[in-house]
Amino acid sequence: MPTPPIPQNEMDRLLSLSDFDLDYAEYKDNFKDLAKLAAKVAGTEISLVNLIDSFTQWSISGHGLEIEQMPREDSVCQYTIINGEHFEVEDLQNDERFKDKFYVTDEPKLRYYYGIPLKTKSNHNIGALCVLDKNARELSPEKVELLKIIADEIVSRLYDIKVISKLKNKLTEARETQKKVAHDIRGPLSGIIGLAQLIAEQGEDNQIEEVLEFMQLIHRSGRSILDLADEILSADKKDLKPAANSNEFTLLVFKDKLERLFIPQARNKNIQLTVSTSANSEQIPLAKNKLLQITGNLISNAIKFTPPGGHVEVELSLEVNDTDSTLQIRVKDNGTGIDEKGIEKILQGNATSTEGTASEAGFGFGLALVKHLIDTLNGSVNIYSKPNEGSVFEVRLPQIRQ
Repeated sequence: MPTPPIPQNEMDRLLSLSDFDLDYAEYKDNFKDLAKLAAKVAGTEISLVNLIDSFTQWSISGHGLEIEQMPREDSVCQYTIINGEHFEVEDLQNDERFKDKFYVTDEPKLRYYYGIPLKTKSNHNIGALCVLDKNARELSPEKVELLKIIADEIVSRLYDIKVISKLKNKLTEARETQKKVAHDIRGPLSGIIGLAQLIAEQGEDNQIEEVLEFMQLIHRSGRSILDLADEILSADKKDLKPAANSNEFTLLVFKDKLERLFIPQARNKNIQLTVSTSANSEQIPLAKNKLLQITGNLISNAIKFTPPGGHVEVELSLEVNDTDSTLQIRVKDNGTGIDEKGIEKILQGNATSTEGTASEAGFGFGLALVKHLIDTLNGSVNIYSKPNEGSVFEVRLPQIRQ
């Protein structure tokens, strides 16, 4: 098997992709028109909009071919994100890198490929727009330029989706802040009104000492309201976790997304993947920030190092306290396991590439990305493993109660 190509800026590329915080199964309709347009422009039967993470190529939309994902090492687009402007294969059947791939030997028996990188504003290739056909093709310079314009529009829409998602989060945060302010101010404000009313009702019967005491209480209540206002106005929004969006991201929603995205990967290797939630907290809203990226990489890694016929278990739970809560993600497999040195490298963010149990290619950045994302969310990860005894990854992520 040829050595898989890895971009020199792979870690930065993966971080750039993770910044979009995408659910790869949600955006088929967002890009369907552009995928169809790309096929029409190129005169090909098939076009795909592909995003490439540490382990997987995700086809988030397409025309002429129903496919949602494939292992990164099987894809042609892994070469497109290496090249500067485009990557073309005139005949996949005669190319040593691709002639034995399932999409060449079996239906749709593809022959022609042309891919254009999806380049972010930070100059990272997070995926590719590709056109494919069962017959040889030749694209004119004019068609290539049109495909580049379509690729730019795809990236522009990804940024639009990112902005809209942030605005939804901020709107939810504003609503929650409004509720909190109304609740917190009601107490001291009611006290002020009550004391003022008491003074007014007593009229001339008020003793100067009582009035002074009442005034001190009013002052303290007013001061607490001002302190609350200062706290709200000076709060550093960067330190706040994004609130759950208006659709309420819960453990049940999280479970459903993980099953839809990763059960196909597991089945492809004859591995049983199960996802379970804690019944007492599965309906509580939580922040979805980077959860799919973190958990998805852990699941893909577990599948990679578990032999066919094995199992991967994912447990999701939420520990709820009076003021905050903690999300716990537990990914357990019965795979090859990790020695102490390997665990130490992962925890230091220095994990290196190794082959999977079915000779899957190693890219060496999945667990490093997971460690980085967990750190940015002020979380923690523990790893329990021994060689040939499987592995357990336990992630804890603090959540702000809504």
